[in-house]
Amino acid sequence: IELARRTVAPGGTSVVVGLTGLNRFFCAMKQARINKYLRDKGLASRREADKLVEDGLIFVNKKRATMGMLVSEADDVIVKGHRKEYQYLVYNKPRGLSTQDFTGKPSVMAEWKKKGLYPIGRLDKESEGLLILTNDGRLAREILSENLKYEKEYIVGVKENLRAGIPAIFESGMQTKSLGKLLPAKAKIINPTTLRVILNEGQRHQIRIMLNDLHYTVSSLKRVRIGKIRLGDLKPGQTRVLKKVCL
Repeated sequence: IELARRTVAPGGTSVVVGLTGLNRFFCAMKQARINKYLRDKGLASRREADKLVEDGLIFVNKKRATMGMLVSEADDVIVKGHRKEYQYLVYNKPRGLSTQDFTGKPSVMAEWKKKGLYPIGRLDKESEGLLILTNDGRLAREILSENLKYEKEYIVGVKENLRAGIPAIFESGMQTKSLGKLLPAKAKIINPTTLRVILNEGQRHQIRIMLNDLHYTVSSLKRVRIGKIRLGDLKPGQTRVLKKVCL
């Protein structure tokens, strides 16, 4: 896979074909570590890029790359070998199971990292529903951004009756005590104690904090969709294979 065609003049000076001297200067100035460079090109996560460097599969200006080296658009960067085979699973996280890996305790991370798969984002222990498990770090970065393509949808139950004005508060961009000003969120009351919430950001415990600030007690929280990906009829603990084209 060739990222960019460059020529290297005698003595090792990088020359970018077709660019002015000023453009060459700015290209050389904008350097990044090799793992970040490959990640930004969409070829590997940082961790995967480090492994490619370690395995001797990355070449910069015809020389084998070294860990942590700096490169720029003025360099000739080539990745040799086969592309990694990526996997994607839709997983219904059960309530009561942590997402993160806590030593000696059951968690999504502990169960799936043995198979080389990791959850994108997280759901807190008392929440349930959709997680995407993958070995594709590039997708994780994209989904965890505030990209409107990957909005997250939740069904939330509360103990108290919901006031009719709650959706308008969410949609205005709520000011919270601990998270500050939030992005506008969509909300719809399904029944007196159930709310559908759609977020374009995913701050820690965000929905619980929003409702707590409005004096509601969350009794259940389930993620049912990420972008075009729906949980469907998966039972807790079950998975289904997801094709990249569906993302």
